[in-house]
Amino acid sequence: MTAPQNLANLDFWQERVDLAAAFRWTARLNMHEAVANHFSLAINDDGTKFLMNPNQMHFQRIKASDLIVVDANDPDTLNRPGAPDPTAWGLHGGLHRHCPHARCAIHVHSPYATVLASLKDKRLPPIDQNCATFYNRIAIDEEYGGLAFEEEGARCAQLLVDPKVKTLVMGNHGVMVIGDTVAETFNRMFYFERATQTYIMALQTGQPLDVLSDEVAEKTAQELEAYPEQDLRHLAELKAILDEEGANYAS
Repeated sequence: MTAPQNLANLDFWQERVDLAAAFRWTARLNMHEAVANHFSLAINDDGTKFLMNPNQMHFQRIKASDLIVVDANDPDTLNRPGAPDPTAWGLHGGLHRHCPHARCAIHVHSPYATVLASLKDKRLPPIDQNCATFYNRIAIDEEYGGLAFEEEGARCAQLLVDPKVKTLVMGNHGVMVIGDTVAETFNRMFYFERATQTYIMALQTGQPLDVLSDEVAEKTAQELEAYPEQDLRHLAELKAILDEEGANYAS
């Protein structure tokens, strides 16, 4: 899908449009949290410069032209006009500084993922196809230490150094999902929330869980990883819906 003309004359316009659409749809799914939570997208080779949502702007209002550029290696960032939220700087700055393959990062306190993060056992067993997507592909942080300032960000980044692991269950906090593109990362975040919803609802029945074998779970995860362009089509369709509604996200 081609983005509307770059009227703002800003760099990385298509990336801005994709990220703005992801914000809008996350709010529509009620996976946002007031004016908290942040998404970021690297725009230089080593990933240390990235686009991010402005400080405390509601996801439902974010436009492509609103996104700010943050430099994870600039210690004066928080002292400048238009500075990001300090926790956004700490978590996303630390991630992009220490984990260059995390080109896009989405952090939310979505309902079911956060319930999983609040359980003593934070593992996600492969009880259906969506859960199997994440089989052996999740890291779990058990060392929550308060708001995600710089120390928390650097520590969390170390849990995502394995390129196979792109989902971090942040214990007592929420979830961080990473990927190469906005489409890939948003799609992963969407399916992780669906997977955790299935798991939490299954637990609520009080009945025994029918867990897939390791072999079938791994086979399913690999098949889904190789499934062609599903993430691209997902985001393209969401943008098409927004466009048909006359949303101003791409402005």
